[in-house]
Amino acid sequence: MKSARLLSHAVTSLAVFALGLAAANAQPTPAAPVPDTLDLRTAIGFALRNNFAIRQARERIKQQEGIVIEIRAREIPNVDASGAYQRNDTAIAQAAPPSDRYWSVSLLATQNLFAGGGIRSSIKSSELARDAALLDLKAVINDALLDVRASFYTVLLTREKITVQEKNLDLLQQQLKNVSNRFEAGTVSSFEKLRAEVAVANAQVPLITARNDYRLAIESLRQALGFTGTRQQDLNKVPNFPGTLDYTPVTFDLASAFDSAQANRPDLQRLAKLASAREQSVTTARSTYYPSVQAFGGYELRKGSTNAFGDSKDGWLLGLQSNWAIFDGRATSGRVAQARSLLEQSRLSLTEAELNTEVEVRRAYSSWQQATELADASRKVVSQAEEAVRLATARYDAGTATQLDVLQAQVDLTTARINQLQAYYAYNIAVASLRRAMGQPDEFVTE
Repeated sequence: MKSARLLSHAVTSLAVFALGLAAANAQPTPAAPVPDTLDLRTAIGFALRNNFAIRQARERIKQQEGIVIEIRAREIPNVDASGAYQRNDTAIAQAAPPSDRYWSVSLLATQNLFAGGGIRSSIKSSELARDAALLDLKAVINDALLDVRASFYTVLLTREKITVQEKNLDLLQQQLKNVSNRFEAGTVSSFEKLRAEVAVANAQVPLITARNDYRLAIESLRQALGFTGTRQQDLNKVPNFPGTLDYTPVTFDLASAFDSAQANRPDLQRLAKLASAREQSVTTARSTYYPSVQAFGGYELRKGSTNAFGDSKDGWLLGLQSNWAIFDGRATSGRVAQARSLLEQSRLSLTEAELNTEVEVRRAYSSWQQATELADASRKVVSQAEEAVRLATARYDAGTATQLDVLQAQVDLTTARINQLQAYYAYNIAVASLRRAMGQPDEFVTE
């Protein structure tokens, strides 16, 4: 069992060394080309590999692995080699007969036999901290992928808003053409023509704004993905973003949401691991109340009675050594008090996080309810507004409605379309946010 453990330590150390060597020899990653098409699944996969928060979380795991290896080194034999050579005045020589030189070579192996439980508790604490880093990675992935989803949905939203504003502008331009023809025929006044021209000019503003929002949304998505190093030839390239903001009703239960959050939230599990690590830290702090015992053995070669190397003396040595701080000025008591306080802080942080999680789930659930109601309400409004525009235009052509009625109907249609887009966008964001609050991974991530 002991040999298997030593072999495992050796393999782990070799793997970490190989990873470090590979990182040192790695060549700079060439700039990635802007893809022709970028769907949500592809965006999620790219973010898993390139998002900077996720990459940093992975590096923290490697850091904790290194700490585990470092602390485990105290459990296995440590071998040290030392050598010395000196020239000196014979007047200060300590050997007899006096000599002007001295040399020695030694090889010493030391094994800890007893350390008051401090070594095992330190190893367990570092392993728990490593497990906490793994859970932190899961939490970071959930947060980062929620950001990617929200950014992708924002791209779809701003793109659809451009379409809505273009349709609005087309309707107003048709209305202007109709009014202009009637003005040429002398059936309407110049005021009506002027009002139609003003409406067309005003419609340009939200269209320009929507196009700029679309460009900014793409940049926000690029930041969430961790897409860097855009090539010079791709500066003006915009990928195609397939997909639309659909409304697919999903059912959630508040009690089940609470249970899922308590069982699956990686941030809560991480804090629980850290609290357990703090418990081990108390044992580590208390270990200096007890003596430490080490066994040692080795070989030594030293200068003999003459300066000739062949006259050197050599031999083996074997023994035990112990150290016990009988009174350290209550330094150990201070360390134990600190460790216990940190343990209590960890427990309080876990309790606070559980409360925050409950509130977060309630808020996410409430937002989902609101988004569901808004999405349901917006379903019929667009078709009703389209029918209102058709009727207003027909009545205006028949002379039973005013131009103001037509313009108002068109404004109402644009508002209805925008509201529907916003409602569908809010619903998709609410579903993703509630799933993250419940501790569920992104639907495109397979654990």
